[in-house]
Amino acid sequence: MLRLRLVVNDTMGEERNVTYSTHCHSVHADEIITPFFAGATNCTKDFMAVSRGVGVPAAPMTWTLSVDDGTRIHQLSLGQAMQQGYNFLADGHNLILQVAFTATGVVSYKVGEQIVLYTVALKLTKNLICPAICNATHMTVAIPAFPGTLMAVGAEDKTIPMDQLQENGIALDTKTGVKLHISREVLKSRSCSGLQSYMSSLELAFHFHGETVTMVMHPECPSAVCTQDGYMDFEILADSTTPLLDLDTLRLRDPACRPAFKSSLNDRVWFHVPLNGCGTRYWLDGEKIVYENEVRALWADLPLRRISRDSELRLTVLCSFSNGDASLTIKVDNLPPPASSVNQGPLSLVLLSYPEDSYRQPYRDDQYPIVRYLRQPIFLEVQVLNRNDPNLHLVLDDCWATASQDPSSLPQWNIVVDGCEYDLDSYKTVFHPVGHSVSYANYRQRLEVKTFAFVSGDKALPGLVYFHCSVLICDRFQPDSPLCMRRCPRPSRSKRGKMVSLRGPVLLVPEGWSATQGTKPMWY
Repeated sequence: MLRLRLVVNDTMGEERNVTYSTHCHSVHADEIITPFFAGATNCTKDFMAVSRGVGVPAAPMTWTLSVDDGTRIHQLSLGQAMQQGYNFLADGHNLILQVAFTATGVVSYKVGEQIVLYTVALKLTKNLICPAICNATHMTVAIPAFPGTLMAVGAEDKTIPMDQLQENGIALDTKTGVKLHISREVLKSRSCSGLQSYMSSLELAFHFHGETVTMVMHPECPSAVCTQDGYMDFEILADSTTPLLDLDTLRLRDPACRPAFKSSLNDRVWFHVPLNGCGTRYWLDGEKIVYENEVRALWADLPLRRISRDSELRLTVLCSFSNGDASLTIKVDNLPPPASSVNQGPLSLVLLSYPEDSYRQPYRDDQYPIVRYLRQPIFLEVQVLNRNDPNLHLVLDDCWATASQDPSSLPQWNIVVDGCEYDLDSYKTVFHPVGHSVSYANYRQRLEVKTFAFVSGDKALPGLVYFHCSVLICDRFQPDSPLCMRRCPRPSRSKRGKMVSLRGPVLLVPEGWSATQGTKPMWY
């Protein structure tokens, strides 16, 4: 027997002696002794074991073992513990823990010549997996019955006194175990493969065998489910669209069916749709039966009015059953774009030149001709005027330069052909993107050209160069020409679209040039 004498000093300064004793009969190294119990401890030749009732069916895979070896605490999962000398056995509602004498954290004391005392300080923590059960108004978290008393609840990092649970949207039921019915009003929502309600942190503190045991979980409700009792349950958030969706405009196929729940903040609704009602349709797909309904908020369903600032939405909800398994899918239908706005009158184009690639301020009419040295860049922009249809966009067809104001005069030099760079030019045209910071960016095209001079034989032609562009106006939903889809290189075609010329010429000032044969521009 090992005797430990502890001296305890109380607050009054008096000294008291308290003697604690524990024992485990001697085990000789050369004999096997039939296991026996010393209290709740079972000692054998190779290990010691302890049995403990856990109150709920034991599931060893959910336990975590903390071992204190006197210098530090080892946190071990089941697999790690078994590798380090621990073994778990489940026996009905009891959990048996076997500890090898060589296991991590075991401390031995030699008492006499043939007696060795083995001790280990450990703590078992059971990780309960408690899935949430959700309906239209609440999320229910159920803890199986066990000999513990709920003392405190923490939700979203906020401690809620037990007598204030109700006013914080939580109803407590302790008839069988612990059930928390949490109102959807206090849940958060997110978009994650659908719309999902959740609580980022739920902390429950229990008084259990003289200790405070804390359970932390992160419960969540699936975004949509097919229930076994014949319903499709799903949630729709107001911020599903921009601007926010008016939830009062939502309709099922049968407009008489309304959402089962609507939040007080008017930011979400929950539908509980019967598979045999509210306009739900069904059909067979092989061995699968599919149920389908539609939720929509469309201008066509609203009273006639001159304008609307409400968003539109159309969702198709599909629920399928196959071999006892149920799945629910929500598909968002892309609504057709608003009808194009029509501007009467002729189409107006303008070709502008800018001093820099920021395209902030174009040259004024009184600043032409623009003076440039050869190879200096010219920044051009083609614009469509007096149009605001968002479904149309401007596409460059051809751009070219001439030595006179007449776009059809000769000589000419191409700078854009079929919307692409001119392959025979050693200085390629550069296309600049139009940012969204400008109004009607779809009606602009920007390009950069290095200046050049026309030559004929061994003489330079007059230094004025004029630029022209032809363009197409394309409907992005119904392109009526291959040129509306910009791909380079393109096959050649014979007809140009609408044409526009730069407001004035560019005066080229060569620093020196050499004669070349033929009539073509010279690059310096």
